[in-house]
Amino acid sequence: MPTNTETYEKIRYVFYNMVRIDNHKSLGNTIFEGFIIFLIIVNVLLIILDTFDNIAAEIQSIFITVEVFSVVVFTIEYLIRLWTADFIYPNLKPTRARLKYIFSFLAIVDLFAILPFYLPFIVSVDLIILRVIRLLRLFEIFKANRYVHAFSVVARVIRGRAAQLISSYFIIFVLMIISSILMFYCEHDAQPDVFSNALSALWWAISTITTADFGGIYPITLLGKILNSIISILGIALIAVPTGIISAGFLDELSKENDLEKQKEEKHYCPHCGKYLKE
Repeated sequence: MPTNTETYEKIRYVFYNMVRIDNHKSLGNTIFEGFIIFLIIVNVLLIILDTFDNIAAEIQSIFITVEVFSVVVFTIEYLIRLWTADFIYPNLKPTRARLKYIFSFLAIVDLFAILPFYLPFIVSVDLIILRVIRLLRLFEIFKANRYVHAFSVVARVIRGRAAQLISSYFIIFVLMIISSILMFYCEHDAQPDVFSNALSALWWAISTITTADFGGIYPITLLGKILNSIISILGIALIAVPTGIISAGFLDELSKENDLEKQKEEKHYCPHCGKYLKE
């Protein structure tokens, strides 16, 4: 007969499996994930509708009801994840595991999604500040990353290629700084109002390197036009670098997933006779 401790641990493990992401999902796990994603979508739509003055008054009661219900659900989810954090980090003591989970990225996202609701009950907040704080509820969007497999792949690719991406973006930033200073000296005398300092030239550099036409700032001198042409060509080449890095990361990640799927399939068959093995 199981002891109270064993029963308690079994209950905790059931809740842990309900809120975790696993390749082998149970029916309860799938329903829970779908329900959370549905709540996230509804909350984001209501935040958008809240910006329309003529609609905001009509949906205010609905907005409050959905917000309270969502916060209750998200709070329970957060507490379950905190309660079962030692299953995520089995090598740590329960207290240390929970502390490590609290400061993890997804746990901070979960906390920011519910914090704006509780904050006014803890401290007195000005109405304008309260509206700004409520924007933190947009962090609910990032919660979807946990429940949608495609988002998880994107996150893994970015983490795996973080050093390369930072290096490429740093090179782009350096190019923007150098080109903005050079353009300032090329165009300042001809257009003192447009290129009044290096920062105004930086706006031109961002527009040129990213190939986004913000308008209003362009060179008129010969040297400025030559520099603009060079930076435009370099910008196209450099902007393509992060895209290539991410594309390569996706290919590697998909290759790893395919290898794992093949390994799982091979485990279900006898390596000698090839017959299917029951799990």
